[in-house]
Formats: sequence, C-alpha cells, structure tokens
Amino acid sequence: MRLALRFISGKYQGGEFPLEEDREIIVGRSSDLDMVLVEEMVSRRHARIQLTNGHISIDDLNSTNGTFVNGERVTHAELQEGDRVLIGSNILKVVTTDGTAISANDADAASQVSRSVGRRTEDARMSGDLEEIPLPDLMQLFGSSRKTATLIITTDTHVGRIHLNEGIVRAVEMESANGDPLPVSGLKAIYRMICWERGVFELTPRDPRTFEPPLDASVQEVLMEGFRQKDELVQLGSKLPELNAALRPLSPMKSPLRDLSPAHLDIFQAVLNTGTLEGVYDSTELPDLDAAQKLLELINRGYVEAGS
Repeated sequence: MRLALRFISGKYQGGEFPLEEDREIIVGRSSDLDMVLVEEMVSRRHARIQLTNGHISIDDLNSTNGTFVNGERVTHAELQEGDRVLIGSNILKVVTTDGTAISANDADAASQVSRSVGRRTEDARMSGDLEEIPLPDLMQLFGSSRKTATLIITTDTHVGRIHLNEGIVRAVEMESANGDPLPVSGLKAIYRMICWERGVFELTPRDPRTFEPPLDASVQEVLMEGFRQKDELVQLGSKLPELNAALRPLSPMKSPLRDLSPAHLDIFQAVLNTGTLEGVYDSTELPDLDAAQKLLELINRGYVEAGS
C-alpha cells in the first residue's frame, strides 16, 4: 500500500496521483509542473506537496485564491490520511492505494496522467458523490473559499439547490426528483438537506436570478443550527410515527380547537390535508424539528392519532 492524492470531484473523479518519498509535487496552471490543473481559480504555481519520512506536508505558494485543508485556508499544513485539499474547484483526498488507478509507477507516467486529467478540467463543472464528500464538508469548503456558485444536490427522491455568494448562503430551493416543486425552501430546506447522506452534487455557475428576500446566512451558522435540529430529530425518532403512517384527527377530541396556538392549528390543518408525517413536513413553513415537536404535542393532548 502507498499514499496518493485521489480526485474526489469532477469528471476525473477516482483518478489518483501517487506520492513518492522525497519527491516534491508542484501543483498549478503552468504546463511544466508536476500536477497541472488548468482553470481560472488555480494560480500558475499554486501549492507544493511533499512526502518526507512518511509525513505529508502542503505549502501554499502565495496563490491568489488560496489552498484549503478540511475547509480551512492554510499557508502550511501537515496532511493525514482522509484529509481533503481544495485547490481551485478540485477536491483531493489523501488515501492509501495499491496503485492500480495509475497505469505506471514512474514519475513521468504519473505526471502525464495528471496532465491529461488536468486538461479535461478547463470547462468541467465540479461534481462528486455525497458518500465521498458529505454535504456539510462541501459547504464548509465552499464557505471558507468564498465561492459564488450554485451547489446542486440530487438524490433518488429530491433535488436541492444552494445558492452561494462569496461563501454566503443567499437562497435554497428544493423539488422532487421528477421536477415537481415543493413548498420547502430557505433554511427549512437546507436543514433537511444536511441529513442527506446519499446522492451526487454539482457546483455550477452562479444563478443569475434575484432572490428576495435573500437569506444572507453564513455557512457556519447554518451548519451549527442544522446539526442541532438533526440531533434533536434523532432523539424524537422513537416517539414519532413513521413518515408514511396515517395521521387523523382524534374523535372525539379531548379539548376544543380554540385552545390551540396558530402554529399548532397550522400542523392540525396539515394533518387534515395530507394525513402523513411526511405530508405535514412538506406542507408547513415550520422547520421539520418544530413541526415534529408540535405534532407530538397534538398527539399527547388528544387532537391527533397515528394509525398503521
């Protein structure tokens, strides 16, 4: 087994560049370098990577757009297996490999593989797999590198779009996989998307539309609140009905509807209109955690019951 840098985004996803002991790798746009990445966000001489006595180091070479390790901009860093490096729109992961992804082991052949890969990136959009790069990691990378673009996440059932402006979340949209719009957007949508573990992503150019009002939320605050809601939803999991379990008003009700707050009435109406927990989530503007908490309160207070 040996150490390598594996491309985990883009059309060349899965390509590897082997790390040789005491061999310096210069990464950049210039055609005479070891790893050539031809794109506007990459400087002519962008970064230096070296393996010495089993330790991997990376140094930024005063690049314009910076070098990022696990979402943090660095001038120098020590790399460990599993670390992710962002250079331009390229994400590379430090891995151990048997070398089979490279057709030859000598430096010249590896360089040629890298250059042929690099030339393909000039017009390529950045893409990859959420199982390889989880969405929170992607958001951290793009927030730290101040990306202006649209991040599209596609699963078997949904498509989500996160619109970024210089690393700030401006808007979020969601639709079903067949293109039907869903009444789920903004922070509610992104908190739900943080829970997605399978799917593919693509970073595309900025959407020219104007979103009013803009969210203007930092990636860090979105992730912190998203993780909090995710954890609390997990804790409620055993108390909640299944997503597709039937929900219906209890008859007779233990208390009159006039005793309910507007938010509880909103959830009660969603139960009448949709009849399932999934339907309730999709038909209210409340974040999923708030909707779940209020539904449980309706069940406990004798307004709603769950069936099979």
